[in-house]
Amino acid sequence: MRAGLTILAATFAVAAAQPGAAQNLTLPSSIAAGSAFTVQTQGSGNGTLYIVGLGQAIKRDVQLGSTVFFAAGSLYGAGQYTVVLTGAGANETEALTVTPSPDPGAVSFLARPSRLPVGLQDGITGAVYVFDPYKNLITKPENVSFDLTGPDGKTQTRTVPTVLGAAWTELDSTAHQGNDKFVARIGSVASTRVVGQVPGDPCSLKMTASPAGQDVRLQTDPIRDCSGNAIPDGTIVTFTENYRGGESTVDVPIKRGIAQVEMPAHPGATISVASGVMMGNQIRWER
Repeated sequence: MRAGLTILAATFAVAAAQPGAAQNLTLPSSIAAGSAFTVQTQGSGNGTLYIVGLGQAIKRDVQLGSTVFFAAGSLYGAGQYTVVLTGAGANETEALTVTPSPDPGAVSFLARPSRLPVGLQDGITGAVYVFDPYKNLITKPENVSFDLTGPDGKTQTRTVPTVLGAAWTELDSTAHQGNDKFVARIGSVASTRVVGQVPGDPCSLKMTASPAGQDVRLQTDPIRDCSGNAIPDGTIVTFTENYRGGESTVDVPIKRGIAQVEMPAHPGATISVASGVMMGNQIRWER
């Protein structure tokens, strides 16, 4: 392909150096990618028509004086093309611009992050590039619709115009844990991503204490985030007991929504509970 383009480039150089005296070549100044088009030649005898651009080249043997038809899809890459007609006294060069097709054919959709806590303002980012059916970036403004639907069925929608083929938005993560359906749509073309939402930090933390022989049994109420989602099992809860200048600390994973532990009972001890940055209630053990 490179060798062929090199030969064509040499041919164009000759044609440009020896322009035809007459207008032997008539064609549109621009077409949309993938469109059918015609090139009108003048004169008589046999000639050769070349059309070459970045990554694409076409060669046609033609009868001068005829109209050369190019079917839909012949030129599909947007950009600048050089058209050269040679042979039987014809030696002419013209320019042809191929613009992206106006019809969107695909969107490249990026959603980040793929997993995040619930209830974060502007926590989810969506960005798209809009392409025509021939993979050319459509640079004229187009309206892109972003829809984020949470596990509860509620949907956030943003409509954003593209700038030089790109559009982006930020949406809040929803209030419920589970998978969100994130859709970017332009016309009849859509792309879908899934964003996983996990519970946020514990919103409140409360424990109770009861005697267990020589120990004290500590147990939390069901632990939830501020939206009411259960904090996942395995999350660490820390129990701390302070007594007569001593301190005992135990880290316990949540199981079935709660955390519980037995610690030595020290009369007058102060017992506290925490998970992450959330502090719970304190209990003074007097028994």
